[in-house]
Amino acid sequence: MSEIPVVPYVIDHHRREPSAADLSFLLDAPAGRDGFVRVQDGHLVRPDGQRLRIWGVNLTGWTSGSTLLPPKEEAPLWAGTLARFGINCVRFHFLDLPVCDPADRRPSGLIDPGPDHTQSFDPDQLDRLDFFVAELKQRGIYTNLNLNVGRTYKPGDEVPDGEAVRIWKGMTFVGERLIELQKNYARDLLTHHNPYTGTEYRHEPAVAIVEIVNENSLYEFWMRNWLRGERTPGSPDIQLDFPPYYAERLDGLYQAWLAEHRTEAEIVELRALAGVGEDEPVPRLRAEQFAEAPTPLFHAEGEFYGAVERGFFLDVKRYLTDDLGVESLIVGCADHTYWIPNQPIVQSTSQLDIVDGHVYWQHPAIWGARNTPMVEDPLNSTIVKLSRSPVAGKPFTVSEVNHPNPNEHAAEMIPILAAYAAFQDWDGIFFYTFEPKLQGQHSGTVADHFDLTLDPVKMPQLAAGALIFSRPDVRPARETLTRSYSTEQVLESIRLPESARPYFTPGFPVSTALRHGVRISSFDGAPTAAFDPDQPGPYLADTGELGWYADDRGGLVTIDTDRTQALVGHVRAHGRSTSHLSAEVANDFCALTLSSLDGEPIPRSETLLLTAGARIENTGTRWNARRTLWETWGEAPTLIEPVTGWLVLTDLQGVIDIQITPLDGSDRPIGDPLHGRRLEIGWEIPLGDPPTTQYLLHLVRSAEQATRLAEGGRRSEFFG
Repeated sequence: MSEIPVVPYVIDHHRREPSAADLSFLLDAPAGRDGFVRVQDGHLVRPDGQRLRIWGVNLTGWTSGSTLLPPKEEAPLWAGTLARFGINCVRFHFLDLPVCDPADRRPSGLIDPGPDHTQSFDPDQLDRLDFFVAELKQRGIYTNLNLNVGRTYKPGDEVPDGEAVRIWKGMTFVGERLIELQKNYARDLLTHHNPYTGTEYRHEPAVAIVEIVNENSLYEFWMRNWLRGERTPGSPDIQLDFPPYYAERLDGLYQAWLAEHRTEAEIVELRALAGVGEDEPVPRLRAEQFAEAPTPLFHAEGEFYGAVERGFFLDVKRYLTDDLGVESLIVGCADHTYWIPNQPIVQSTSQLDIVDGHVYWQHPAIWGARNTPMVEDPLNSTIVKLSRSPVAGKPFTVSEVNHPNPNEHAAEMIPILAAYAAFQDWDGIFFYTFEPKLQGQHSGTVADHFDLTLDPVKMPQLAAGALIFSRPDVRPARETLTRSYSTEQVLESIRLPESARPYFTPGFPVSTALRHGVRISSFDGAPTAAFDPDQPGPYLADTGELGWYADDRGGLVTIDTDRTQALVGHVRAHGRSTSHLSAEVANDFCALTLSSLDGEPIPRSETLLLTAGARIENTGTRWNARRTLWETWGEAPTLIEPVTGWLVLTDLQGVIDIQITPLDGSDRPIGDPLHGRRLEIGWEIPLGDPPTTQYLLHLVRSAEQATRLAEGGRRSEFFG
């Protein structure tokens, strides 16, 4: 990595000041003003038919001094903070957890921790949710309510085998008591009257989405050999197997399904293929038997799991919309495990309103972290992985995504994701995660793998990403390629080797998503057609606005649009430029984004937002021997490697001066404004002194404007 020393740069939302970098102008307040978000022509739209592109965050509260639901006195601050960065939707995740500690009342979920059951809400927590939802709505920020995420059960819930399970997944599709409790929870939450909005959640137009379950699939359990029925009390949670009760119930459901969907002769054949007697049940297969299993036996069980999943999702959706009268859009579950095929899972979830996906670059719990840049591995990028899930005619959202800490290349995530999500014409992104910090109680550091809240690079980049994706500055692909699957192909994808990831579609060019749009057209149609062989890079978008270069110099992504230009990755090594932006930097790896704030093309804009990000760490951070994880997370203050060097902006129209205002972590100017230098090739902009990750550039075209800027610089209200 670069030898540039790291220096303090602290995000402080509590001291934030008004700024020209405030992107709340992108939001249409109040959220749901004209009615509910709906689907039109396969995309999310407002009631008037205008596209809604969600630029969102998950809300959690894992670390000390953080909160999922902020106290009422701080809720306006956090709602305003999210709006400032262009966030227009909040995904409330883990609401089905209890309040963490009844002693200090540190907020987490809604469940009252007092009773011997999980069927009542803590009134203070519910009041916090109500107030915060109202504050978000007032600023144009929608809500996404998750139903079943992390709920654990107590003896009073009377859940069979409750003592054997902590993480309830898979079983939630088949356990009668579990389904009943899920519906009751949905009823209690969604029929609750919010006194601050004056509506019940089922009739609240600011609630854009309701999600049924999180990262939960019978198909996944089958493919990962977690339907064995061998889980007992004391089993480690990493062994996500079924306990005996639910395995036996699954057996019974399977036999009943076979009796309804197979003839007696076919069932006799299945018994013979399975090697069991004529009066014995047809056994379910384990993962080690997949490769050699006879096709009729394998397909019968695969069809059964699909029927159970679809039946569950459609039944719960019917309960929400018909019985409860919920008017929000309904998501079933996300496609989320990229080393297993997704066709069977998405075939089920695509029966609902929105198809969804989750992805992480080098998730520490899965990869053990690797600390390598995504730009050097485009064909395994989060973009390619996510592109396997969208279905033609359905909105597509990504409700969890991150480049988790520690990764010295995490500055690449937001600009690349925002650009390619817009190019793929997706409908929403929710970053995981945002943790509101309690005044005076948090440490002021980047405290866990996923939290963006105090990240000195990712927070400013959220604003740039909102302009790229929500405005949007990147155009959709000119051509969209579709994949059609037959019913047999959907089931046989389960038997493909892991090396076929992420598409599990032999012959499909993996780089397609970096060149064109990608969608699934059918799960029960014509078999997948032949495709032309994959072509080597560079990978150029068919709009001409995006380029992905990966060679022996490292990786680089370029964004070249009228209103946003960016260089992301090994900028110095590649030496590439865009139409109006070139860079000469000392950093080995960085991300530079330049966006118009007034909606004009960059050459005609008066105000530009420049973000410049590289690696971050906390004071005292210490890496492990392999430099893949932090052995010591460190303490405050957070530190940045400042991007150091110069930018050159070209073809600016009529500019006589450029005023450069470095901003601190509260959007306040750092020192006196700097000025660009006119060169023959363009305007040169200095970077890195003072150290920062965000700048405002004012392009001066008249003496009157220069005077106004000078006067504004002496008045704090100029930044309002």
